[in-house]
Amino acid sequence: MLRIVVLVSGGGTNLQAIIDGVNNGTITNTEIAGVISNNKNVYALERAKKHQIPNCCISSKDFESREIFNEKLLAAVDAYKPDLVVLAGFLVVIPPAMIERYRNRMINIHPSLIPSFCGKGFYGLKVHEAALARGVKVVGATVHFVDEGTDTGPILLQKAVEIQPGDTPEVLQRRVMEEAEWKILPRAIDLIANGKVSVKDGKTVIAD
Repeated sequence: MLRIVVLVSGGGTNLQAIIDGVNNGTITNTEIAGVISNNKNVYALERAKKHQIPNCCISSKDFESREIFNEKLLAAVDAYKPDLVVLAGFLVVIPPAMIERYRNRMINIHPSLIPSFCGKGFYGLKVHEAALARGVKVVGATVHFVDEGTDTGPILLQKAVEIQPGDTPEVLQRRVMEEAEWKILPRAIDLIANGKVSVKDGKTVIAD
């Protein structure tokens, strides 16, 4: 049984997709050990409570320095004894010590087809605003392992979504969630839970 801890900063729509996946059998061999947010009053924590999932908030505002926050965040993650850490809209720079401890055991969902529209400054609506401003015809989402760079770790899954006439950043964001993010993040967790993913030479290998 794969124990996962999910890290969130906002409403938790991807968290809900994971909860639903575990409950309906789309994600097998997996239990959600805990949910951690860096914001106290976000709906993601309510989602966790509704499903009796252990949860906590570790906010940088509660600590004197970033170093202390980083230590407390890692300690909170460790306390859930996860096999896999899932970043589901977690808008915090991951501490180097945490990346090292969970090397190839921490994944992130990003709302673009990496390497497009990723890296520093590309998060949330900003990704979709940039895609529309550039006039691309296809966008999407990517699940990747987390390394020391921003959105630079080995890519696990990607799914494309076509731009439609009249798209606004908000409309496009919702469609990328529905058609890509909420599908490939649960799929990635299920693959890992069933031992079908490995990382070799900086790239992922998915077994049949």
